[in-house]
Amino acid sequence: MTPVRVSEPTSSAPSLTDAPARNLPAAPAFGDRSVAEVLTSAAASLGVPGFENRLHLPASKRVCVVLADGLGRNLLKQKSAHTPFLRSVMQSGQGQVPVALDSAFPSTTAASLASFGTGLAAGQHGMVGYDVLDPDQDRVVNMLGGWDAGVDPQQWQPFPTVFERAADHVEVTTVSLPQFSDSAMTRAALRGGRYVTATTSHARTAAAAEAMAGADGSLMYFYVNELDKAGHRHGCQSPQWEHQLEELDATVKRLSATLPAGTTILLTADHGMLDVPESQRIDYSADPDLIAGVRHTAGEPRMVHLYLEEQDDDAGRVRLVDAWRARFGERIWAFTREDAIAGGLFGEVRAEVAPRIGDVMIAAREPLALYDTRRVRPTALEVVGQHGSLTRAEREVPLLCFQADGKRAPRS
Repeated sequence: MTPVRVSEPTSSAPSLTDAPARNLPAAPAFGDRSVAEVLTSAAASLGVPGFENRLHLPASKRVCVVLADGLGRNLLKQKSAHTPFLRSVMQSGQGQVPVALDSAFPSTTAASLASFGTGLAAGQHGMVGYDVLDPDQDRVVNMLGGWDAGVDPQQWQPFPTVFERAADHVEVTTVSLPQFSDSAMTRAALRGGRYVTATTSHARTAAAAEAMAGADGSLMYFYVNELDKAGHRHGCQSPQWEHQLEELDATVKRLSATLPAGTTILLTADHGMLDVPESQRIDYSADPDLIAGVRHTAGEPRMVHLYLEEQDDDAGRVRLVDAWRARFGERIWAFTREDAIAGGLFGEVRAEVAPRIGDVMIAAREPLALYDTRRVRPTALEVVGQHGSLTRAEREVPLLCFQADGKRAPRS
Protein backbone atom coordinates (compact mmCIF):
# COMPACT_ATOMS: atom_id res chain seq x y z
CA MET A 1 0.00 0.00 0.00
CA THR A 2 1.29 3.44 -0.88
CA PRO A 3 1.39 5.83 2.09
CA VAL A 4 -0.83 8.88 1.91
CA ARG A 5 1.11 12.06 1.26
CA VAL A 6 1.78 13.93 4.49
CA SER A 7 0.85 17.58 4.49
CA GLU A 8 3.18 20.22 5.84
CA PRO A 9 3.24 20.39 9.65
CA THR A 10 1.53 23.31 11.30
CA SER A 11 4.00 23.52 14.17
CA SER A 12 4.94 27.10 13.32
CA ALA A 13 1.60 28.46 14.55
CA PRO A 14 2.22 31.24 17.08
CA SER A 15 1.05 31.03 20.67
CA LEU A 16 -2.04 33.10 21.43
CA THR A 17 -1.72 33.11 25.20
CA ASP A 18 0.88 34.56 27.52
CA ALA A 19 3.78 32.08 27.20
CA PRO A 20 1.73 29.06 28.33
CA ALA A 21 3.93 26.53 26.57
CA ARG A 22 6.82 27.22 28.96
CA ASN A 23 4.96 25.29 31.66
CA LEU A 24 3.94 22.34 29.49
CA PRO A 25 5.84 19.07 29.96
CA ALA A 26 8.08 17.88 27.16
CA ALA A 27 6.42 16.31 24.14
CA PRO A 28 6.41 12.50 23.77
CA ALA A 29 9.68 11.18 22.36
CA PHE A 30 8.20 10.28 18.97
CA GLY A 31 10.75 8.74 16.64
CA ASP A 32 13.02 7.79 19.51
CA ARG A 33 11.44 6.27 22.62
CA SER A 34 7.65 6.11 22.40
CA VAL A 35 4.94 3.52 21.86
CA ALA A 36 5.11 4.41 18.15
CA GLU A 37 8.53 2.72 17.96
CA VAL A 38 7.53 -0.66 19.43
CA LEU A 39 6.07 -2.48 16.42
CA THR A 40 8.31 -0.68 13.93
CA SER A 41 11.41 -1.75 15.87
CA ALA A 42 10.01 -5.28 16.23
CA ALA A 43 9.51 -5.49 12.46
CA ALA A 44 13.04 -4.21 11.88
CA SER A 45 14.46 -6.80 14.30
CA LEU A 46 12.77 -9.46 12.15
CA GLY A 47 14.48 -8.12 9.05
CA VAL A 48 11.37 -6.55 7.49
CA PRO A 49 12.56 -3.85 5.06
CA GLY A 50 11.45 -0.26 5.47
CA PHE A 51 11.64 -0.11 9.27
CA GLU A 52 14.25 1.19 11.72
CA ASN A 53 15.12 -0.55 14.97
CA ARG A 54 15.03 2.60 17.11
CA LEU A 55 14.65 0.59 20.33
CA HIS A 56 17.76 -1.55 19.70
CA LEU A 57 15.86 -4.83 19.92
CA PRO A 58 17.85 -8.03 19.38
CA ALA A 59 17.62 -9.67 15.97
CA SER A 60 15.07 -12.46 16.04
CA LYS A 61 12.97 -14.80 13.94
CA ARG A 62 9.91 -14.39 16.13
CA VAL A 63 8.63 -11.46 18.20
CA CYS A 64 5.57 -11.42 20.47
CA VAL A 65 4.51 -7.96 21.66
CA VAL A 66 2.29 -8.05 24.74
CA LEU A 67 0.39 -4.81 25.27
CA ALA A 68 -1.15 -4.53 28.74
CA ASP A 69 -3.75 -1.77 28.62
CA GLY A 70 -3.29 0.65 31.52
CA LEU A 71 0.05 -0.62 32.87
CA GLY A 72 1.97 2.48 33.90
CA ARG A 73 5.67 2.00 34.61
CA ASN A 74 5.40 3.55 38.07
CA LEU A 75 2.59 1.13 38.94
CA LEU A 76 4.60 -1.87 37.74
CA LYS A 77 7.54 -0.80 39.93
CA GLN A 78 5.29 0.09 42.87
CA LYS A 79 3.49 -3.26 42.76
CA SER A 80 6.50 -5.47 41.96
CA ALA A 81 5.72 -7.75 44.92
CA HIS A 82 2.75 -8.98 42.89
CA THR A 83 4.84 -9.81 39.81
CA PRO A 84 7.59 -12.31 40.64
CA PHE A 85 8.16 -13.30 37.01
CA LEU A 86 8.21 -9.76 35.62
CA ARG A 87 10.36 -8.64 38.54
CA SER A 88 12.95 -11.27 37.62
CA VAL A 89 12.88 -10.02 34.01
CA MET A 90 13.45 -6.44 35.13
CA GLN A 91 16.33 -7.48 37.38
CA SER A 92 18.02 -9.35 34.53
CA GLY A 93 18.61 -6.21 32.47
CA GLN A 94 18.08 -5.74 28.74
CA GLY A 95 21.17 -4.06 27.37
CA GLN A 96 20.53 -1.06 25.12
CA VAL A 97 16.77 -1.60 25.02
CA PRO A 98 15.10 1.25 26.95
CA VAL A 99 13.11 0.26 30.01
CA ALA A 100 10.55 3.08 29.69
CA LEU A 101 8.61 4.65 26.82
CA ASP A 102 6.31 7.61 26.36
CA SER A 103 2.68 7.05 25.51
CA ALA A 104 1.15 9.12 22.77
CA PHE A 105 -0.65 12.33 23.65
CA PRO A 106 -3.30 12.29 24.94
CA SER A 107 -2.36 9.32 27.14
CA THR A 108 -5.45 7.41 26.14
CA THR A 109 -6.02 4.09 24.40
CA ALA A 110 -7.29 5.43 21.08
CA ALA A 111 -4.31 7.74 20.53
CA SER A 112 -1.63 5.39 21.87
CA LEU A 113 -2.90 2.21 20.20
CA ALA A 114 -3.10 4.09 16.92
CA SER A 115 0.50 5.25 17.36
CA PHE A 116 1.48 1.70 18.30
CA GLY A 117 -0.27 0.25 15.26
CA THR A 118 0.92 2.79 12.69
CA GLY A 119 4.28 3.96 14.03
CA LEU A 120 3.02 7.55 13.79
CA ALA A 121 2.26 10.38 16.20
CA ALA A 122 -1.36 11.40 16.74
CA GLY A 123 -0.97 14.48 14.56
CA GLN A 124 -0.49 12.13 11.62
CA HIS A 125 -2.85 9.23 12.32
CA GLY A 126 -5.55 11.64 13.46
CA MET A 127 -6.90 9.82 16.51
CA VAL A 128 -6.27 12.73 18.86
CA GLY A 129 -8.47 11.75 21.81
CA TYR A 130 -11.06 9.40 23.26
CA ASP A 131 -13.72 11.39 21.48
CA VAL A 132 -13.08 14.40 19.28
CA LEU A 133 -14.78 16.72 16.84
CA ASP A 134 -15.45 15.52 13.31
CA PRO A 135 -15.35 18.88 11.48
CA ASP A 136 -17.14 17.47 8.42
CA GLN A 137 -20.20 16.52 10.47
CA ASP A 138 -19.80 19.17 13.19
CA ARG A 139 -20.31 16.51 15.84
CA VAL A 140 -18.22 14.78 18.47
CA VAL A 141 -17.31 11.21 17.50
CA ASN A 142 -15.87 8.38 19.56
CA MET A 143 -12.49 6.91 18.65
CA LEU A 144 -12.62 3.73 20.73
CA GLY A 145 -15.73 1.63 21.19
CA GLY A 146 -18.56 3.64 19.65
CA TRP A 147 -17.51 5.00 16.28
CA ASP A 148 -20.00 7.20 14.49
CA ALA A 149 -21.67 5.65 11.45
CA GLY A 150 -20.64 8.66 9.41
CA VAL A 151 -16.92 8.09 10.00
CA ASP A 152 -14.97 5.63 7.83
CA PRO A 153 -12.08 4.27 9.96
CA GLN A 154 -9.79 3.86 6.97
CA GLN A 155 -10.39 7.39 5.77
CA TRP A 156 -10.02 8.87 9.24
CA GLN A 157 -6.69 7.02 9.65
CA PRO A 158 -5.47 6.53 6.06
CA PHE A 159 -1.90 5.33 6.59
CA PRO A 160 -0.91 1.67 6.23
CA THR A 161 -0.38 -0.06 9.56
CA VAL A 162 2.80 -1.83 10.60
CA PHE A 163 0.91 -5.11 10.30
CA GLU A 164 -0.09 -4.40 6.70
CA ARG A 165 3.46 -3.45 5.74
CA ALA A 166 5.04 -6.42 7.52
CA ALA A 167 2.59 -9.09 6.32
CA ASP A 168 4.34 -9.42 2.95
CA HIS A 169 7.53 -10.52 4.70
CA VAL A 170 6.61 -12.37 7.92
CA GLU A 171 3.58 -14.04 9.43
CA VAL A 172 1.54 -11.42 11.31
CA THR A 173 -0.93 -12.46 14.00
CA THR A 174 -3.11 -10.61 16.49
CA VAL A 175 -4.30 -12.54 19.55
CA SER A 176 -7.09 -10.69 21.30
CA LEU A 177 -10.71 -10.75 22.38
CA PRO A 178 -13.45 -11.62 19.86
CA GLN A 179 -15.26 -8.29 20.17
CA PHE A 180 -12.25 -6.41 18.82
CA SER A 181 -11.70 -8.54 15.71
CA ASP A 182 -13.61 -6.25 13.36
CA SER A 183 -14.00 -3.16 15.51
CA ALA A 184 -13.62 0.28 13.98
CA MET A 185 -10.55 0.83 16.14
CA THR A 186 -8.95 -2.33 14.72
CA ARG A 187 -9.85 -1.35 11.17
CA ALA A 188 -8.43 2.11 11.69
CA ALA A 189 -5.11 1.39 13.36
CA LEU A 190 -4.48 -2.34 13.85
CA ARG A 191 -5.64 -3.85 10.56
CA GLY A 192 -3.56 -6.45 8.77
CA GLY A 193 -2.46 -10.04 9.28
CA ARG A 194 -4.43 -12.85 10.87
CA TYR A 195 -6.71 -12.30 13.87
CA VAL A 196 -6.99 -15.11 16.44
CA THR A 197 -9.66 -14.77 19.12
CA ALA A 198 -9.86 -16.21 22.61
CA THR A 199 -11.63 -15.03 25.75
CA THR A 200 -9.66 -16.13 28.82
CA SER A 201 -5.98 -15.41 29.37
CA HIS A 202 -5.23 -19.17 29.37
CA ALA A 203 -6.98 -19.58 26.03
CA ARG A 204 -5.11 -16.61 24.58
CA THR A 205 -1.71 -17.95 25.60
CA ALA A 206 -2.57 -21.38 24.15
CA ALA A 207 -3.74 -19.74 20.93
CA ALA A 208 -0.56 -17.68 20.75
CA ALA A 209 1.66 -20.73 21.18
CA GLU A 210 -0.25 -22.63 18.50
CA ALA A 211 -0.18 -19.69 16.08
CA MET A 212 3.56 -19.14 16.42
CA ALA A 213 4.64 -22.79 16.45
CA GLY A 214 6.59 -23.64 13.31
CA ALA A 215 6.54 -20.10 11.92
CA ASP A 216 9.85 -19.20 10.34
CA GLY A 217 9.34 -15.46 10.71
CA SER A 218 6.55 -14.16 12.94
CA LEU A 219 5.29 -10.90 14.43
CA MET A 220 2.57 -11.30 17.05
CA TYR A 221 0.49 -8.73 18.92
CA PHE A 222 -1.03 -10.02 22.16
CA TYR A 223 -3.56 -7.70 23.82
CA VAL A 224 -4.53 -7.74 27.51
CA ASN A 225 -7.31 -5.40 28.68
CA GLU A 226 -8.30 -6.72 32.12
CA LEU A 227 -5.94 -4.45 34.04
CA ASP A 228 -7.40 -1.30 32.52
CA LYS A 229 -10.96 -2.44 33.22
CA ALA A 230 -10.18 -3.16 36.87
CA GLY A 231 -8.45 0.20 37.23
CA HIS A 232 -11.34 2.19 35.82
CA ARG A 233 -13.87 0.41 37.98
CA HIS A 234 -12.01 -0.07 41.25
CA GLY A 235 -8.87 2.07 41.02
CA CYS A 236 -5.27 1.12 40.37
CA GLN A 237 -4.58 0.93 44.12
CA SER A 238 -7.35 -1.62 44.67
CA PRO A 239 -7.06 -5.35 45.45
CA GLN A 240 -8.94 -6.00 42.19
CA TRP A 241 -6.25 -4.20 40.18
CA GLU A 242 -3.49 -6.07 42.01
CA HIS A 243 -5.24 -9.35 41.23
CA GLN A 244 -5.27 -8.53 37.52
CA LEU A 245 -1.60 -7.57 37.72
CA GLU A 246 -0.89 -11.01 39.18
CA GLU A 247 -2.88 -12.54 36.31
CA LEU A 248 -0.79 -10.57 33.82
CA ASP A 249 2.40 -11.84 35.46
CA ALA A 250 1.14 -15.41 35.15
CA THR A 251 0.08 -14.85 31.54
CA VAL A 252 3.50 -13.57 30.48
CA LYS A 253 5.18 -16.42 32.35
CA ARG A 254 3.01 -18.92 30.42
CA LEU A 255 3.91 -17.22 27.15
CA SER A 256 7.59 -17.55 28.01
CA ALA A 257 7.12 -21.26 28.67
CA THR A 258 4.99 -22.07 25.63
CA LEU A 259 6.20 -19.85 22.77
CA PRO A 260 9.09 -21.26 20.69
CA ALA A 261 12.39 -21.00 22.54
CA GLY A 262 14.29 -17.84 21.66
CA THR A 263 11.19 -15.83 20.75
CA THR A 264 11.65 -12.19 21.70
CA ILE A 265 8.87 -11.17 24.09
CA LEU A 266 8.17 -7.49 24.62
CA LEU A 267 5.83 -6.19 27.31
CA THR A 268 4.59 -2.63 27.09
CA ALA A 269 1.42 -0.57 27.55
CA ASP A 270 -0.60 2.21 25.96
CA HIS A 271 -0.79 4.48 29.03
CA GLY A 272 -0.58 4.53 32.80
CA MET A 273 -3.22 5.46 35.34
CA LEU A 274 -3.92 7.23 38.61
CA ASP A 275 -6.88 7.25 40.98
CA VAL A 276 -9.15 10.29 41.25
CA PRO A 277 -11.14 10.64 44.49
CA GLU A 278 -14.87 11.19 44.16
CA SER A 279 -14.59 14.71 45.59
CA GLN A 280 -12.30 15.70 42.72
CA ARG A 281 -14.59 14.54 39.90
CA ILE A 282 -15.97 17.92 38.93
CA ASP A 283 -18.78 19.03 36.62
CA TYR A 284 -17.23 21.99 34.84
CA SER A 285 -20.37 22.63 32.80
CA ALA A 286 -21.96 24.04 35.96
CA ASP A 287 -19.65 27.08 35.72
CA PRO A 288 -20.74 29.42 32.88
CA ASP A 289 -17.31 31.03 32.64
CA LEU A 290 -15.72 27.67 31.75
CA ILE A 291 -18.01 27.04 28.79
CA ALA A 292 -18.52 30.59 27.51
CA GLY A 293 -18.45 30.53 23.71
CA VAL A 294 -17.95 26.74 23.63
CA ARG A 295 -19.83 24.83 20.92
CA HIS A 296 -18.57 21.30 21.66
CA THR A 297 -16.75 19.55 24.49
CA ALA A 298 -14.83 16.29 24.02
CA GLY A 299 -11.80 14.31 25.14
CA GLU A 300 -11.11 12.63 28.48
CA PRO A 301 -11.99 13.87 31.97
CA ARG A 302 -8.25 14.44 32.43
CA MET A 303 -7.66 15.94 28.96
CA VAL A 304 -10.58 18.05 27.79
CA HIS A 305 -11.01 19.42 24.25
CA LEU A 306 -13.07 22.62 23.99
CA TYR A 307 -14.27 23.76 20.55
CA LEU A 308 -15.47 27.34 20.18
CA GLU A 309 -18.56 28.63 18.39
CA GLU A 310 -16.33 30.97 16.39
CA GLN A 311 -13.21 29.07 15.36
CA ASP A 312 -11.27 32.22 14.49
CA ASP A 313 -12.08 33.96 17.78
CA ASP A 314 -8.57 34.37 19.18
CA ALA A 315 -9.77 36.69 21.91
CA GLY A 316 -12.36 34.11 22.94
CA ARG A 317 -9.71 31.45 23.28
CA VAL A 318 -7.55 33.68 25.44
CA ARG A 319 -10.54 34.52 27.67
CA LEU A 320 -11.40 30.84 28.01
CA VAL A 321 -7.83 29.87 28.94
CA ASP A 322 -7.78 32.69 31.50
CA ALA A 323 -11.10 31.55 32.99
CA TRP A 324 -9.88 27.99 33.47
CA ARG A 325 -6.62 29.17 35.01
CA ALA A 326 -8.51 31.46 37.36
CA ARG A 327 -10.75 28.56 38.45
CA PHE A 328 -8.16 25.80 38.83
CA GLY A 329 -4.78 27.52 39.01
CA GLU A 330 -1.81 25.15 39.08
CA ARG A 331 -4.06 22.10 39.22
CA ILE A 332 -4.32 22.12 35.43
CA TRP A 333 -2.49 23.00 32.24
CA ALA A 334 -4.69 25.23 30.07
CA PHE A 335 -3.45 25.87 26.53
CA THR A 336 -4.57 26.39 22.96
CA ARG A 337 -4.34 24.21 19.89
CA GLU A 338 -1.47 26.40 18.69
CA ASP A 339 0.39 25.90 21.97
CA ALA A 340 -0.01 22.11 21.73
CA ILE A 341 1.20 22.02 18.14
CA ALA A 342 4.12 24.35 18.82
CA GLY A 343 5.06 22.19 21.81
CA GLY A 344 5.06 19.03 19.67
CA LEU A 345 2.50 17.23 21.83
CA PHE A 346 0.83 15.67 18.77
CA GLY A 347 4.02 15.46 16.70
CA GLU A 348 3.73 16.98 13.25
CA VAL A 349 0.08 17.74 12.55
CA ARG A 350 -1.56 17.20 9.17
CA ALA A 351 -3.85 19.96 7.95
CA GLU A 352 -6.79 17.52 7.99
CA VAL A 353 -6.15 16.63 11.62
CA ALA A 354 -5.74 20.10 13.14
CA PRO A 355 -9.50 20.91 13.28
CA ARG A 356 -10.11 17.71 15.24
CA ILE A 357 -8.01 19.15 18.09
CA GLY A 358 -9.74 21.44 20.58
CA ASP A 359 -9.37 25.20 20.22
CA VAL A 360 -8.57 25.11 23.94
CA MET A 361 -7.34 22.10 25.90
CA ILE A 362 -7.38 21.44 29.63
CA ALA A 363 -5.01 18.79 31.02
CA ALA A 364 -5.15 17.83 34.70
CA ARG A 365 -1.93 18.11 36.72
CA GLU A 366 -3.34 16.83 40.02
CA PRO A 367 -5.74 13.91 40.74
CA LEU A 368 -8.66 15.73 39.14
CA ALA A 369 -11.31 14.71 36.60
CA LEU A 370 -13.42 17.20 34.64
CA TYR A 371 -16.84 16.36 33.23
CA ASP A 372 -19.48 17.98 31.06
CA THR A 373 -22.55 16.34 32.58
CA ARG A 374 -24.71 17.71 29.77
CA ARG A 375 -23.29 15.07 27.45
CA VAL A 376 -21.91 12.19 29.56
CA ARG A 377 -23.82 9.56 31.46
CA PRO A 378 -23.96 9.87 35.27
CA THR A 379 -22.04 6.57 35.53
CA ALA A 380 -19.01 8.31 33.99
CA LEU A 381 -18.46 10.04 37.33
CA GLU A 382 -18.08 6.63 39.01
CA VAL A 383 -14.78 5.92 37.23
CA VAL A 384 -11.93 5.73 39.76
CA GLY A 385 -8.76 5.04 37.77
CA GLN A 386 -8.19 7.62 35.03
CA HIS A 387 -5.68 8.78 32.44
CA GLY A 388 -5.28 11.06 29.44
CA SER A 389 -3.11 13.87 30.75
CA LEU A 390 0.60 14.68 30.76
CA THR A 391 1.67 13.51 34.20
CA ARG A 392 4.39 10.91 34.48
CA ALA A 393 1.99 8.40 36.03
CA GLU A 394 -0.16 8.53 32.90
CA ARG A 395 2.38 8.95 30.12
CA GLU A 396 5.30 6.69 31.13
CA VAL A 397 4.92 3.01 30.26
CA PRO A 398 7.31 0.08 30.67
CA LEU A 399 9.21 -1.82 28.01
CA LEU A 400 10.42 -5.26 29.07
CA CYS A 401 12.43 -7.31 26.59
CA PHE A 402 13.48 -10.93 27.07
CA GLN A 403 13.60 -14.28 25.28
CA ALA A 404 11.08 -17.07 25.75
CA ASP A 405 12.35 -20.24 27.41
CA GLY A 406 10.06 -22.38 25.29
CA LYS A 407 10.36 -26.11 25.83
CA ARG A 408 13.95 -26.10 27.00
CA ALA A 409 14.79 -28.29 29.97
CA PRO A 410 14.24 -26.60 33.33
CA ARG A 411 17.27 -24.75 34.66
CA SER A 412 19.05 -26.27 37.62
